[in-house]
Amino acid sequence: MAHVLVVGAGPAGMITACCLADAGIKVTILEQSPDLPDDLRASTFHPPTLDMLERFGVTDKLIGMGLVCPQWQVRDREKGVIATFDLGVLKNDTNHPYRLQCEQWRLTRLLRDRLATNPDVAFRYDAKVEGVTQDADSVTATISTGETFTGDYLVGSDGARSAVRRAMGIAFDGITIPEVFLTLSTTYKFHEAIPDLANISYISDPQEWFVLLRNLTLWRLLLPTDAGEPEDVMMSEKRIQERMQGVLPTGVPYEIKHRTAYRVHERVADNYIKGRVALVGDAAHVNNPLGGMGMNGGAHDAFNLGDKLVAILKGADPALLDRYERQRRKVALEVVQQQALRNRQTMNMRDPAAREAHFDTLRDTVASTEKHRAFLLRGSLIQSLRDLEEVA
Repeated sequence: MAHVLVVGAGPAGMITACCLADAGIKVTILEQSPDLPDDLRASTFHPPTLDMLERFGVTDKLIGMGLVCPQWQVRDREKGVIATFDLGVLKNDTNHPYRLQCEQWRLTRLLRDRLATNPDVAFRYDAKVEGVTQDADSVTATISTGETFTGDYLVGSDGARSAVRRAMGIAFDGITIPEVFLTLSTTYKFHEAIPDLANISYISDPQEWFVLLRNLTLWRLLLPTDAGEPEDVMMSEKRIQERMQGVLPTGVPYEIKHRTAYRVHERVADNYIKGRVALVGDAAHVNNPLGGMGMNGGAHDAFNLGDKLVAILKGADPALLDRYERQRRKVALEVVQQQALRNRQTMNMRDPAAREAHFDTLRDTVASTEKHRAFLLRGSLIQSLRDLEEVA
């Protein structure tokens, strides 16, 4: 029986594993953590990702765990709403014309439950991969205990610090964004305090922009932070309350449920394929979280790669993997990276004339049905999927 090793049990790895397992391929999933991670990372599912997940029967379950958001906004901190984008205009382009706000760990657990009944799928936790070797017929992963696992192919879905990518000597060039992104989750009901606030709102300000994202029980606040500020200060209760009161003064302390500060990178691997090893998701590309491009782009990688691996293991030309690299690397460079960089650039605008010109463009886009739809097709990654067939 054909056998594929999947290193990393995040969304991209689990989606790849499901594609393979559904086709009768043996899968071994190597995850370095003692269990599936449940940290608060990505939380936005775009329409085409929800469409794709329907094949696994988990989309409706995800929707039941999350918050359906048909609209999202760009706002000015002083002026209020600049433009409200309505994903309902995509009703003829997707089965799910909305964003779903739902933590990514809920998806990985749903997929694990689905795989748990398959006797050809094995999970191995506390399995930190420290080496990968391959020959003409197989690939072997060595974990920290010294144990080895061998398969026909190996998928590196082990995140931005991918051990698989390093073992293959694949460059991961790009930039590190100057500011730290501070993410805070609070029970405070911003939607009751700020008029006409959408559940997904990007708030522009020449001094300090921020993002507000709502899920079923909490609001998440993302704040850019000076990287020179000591972490013990940045993460202290006193400093966090100061930042929160700066966003919206309440006169009473905010209840903070989670707090995370992280550096953000914009990088794309030089190669997604090296022999029998393939990179997917954050192992292949990372970007800032503005616009929810990272997890969704990784999910689209995984469906593309998974289906091509199935075809190869059933007799198709292994050169299909090269097409995977051409297709998905092009999307990472020309769509995901560029859109994420533009999102950050517009949020950082300080020149009054440039900001107003940008706002006028957004207003004009929303006012035109054709422009509005085209904008949302690009921003939700539907257009990038349609363009793939043009990549030979």
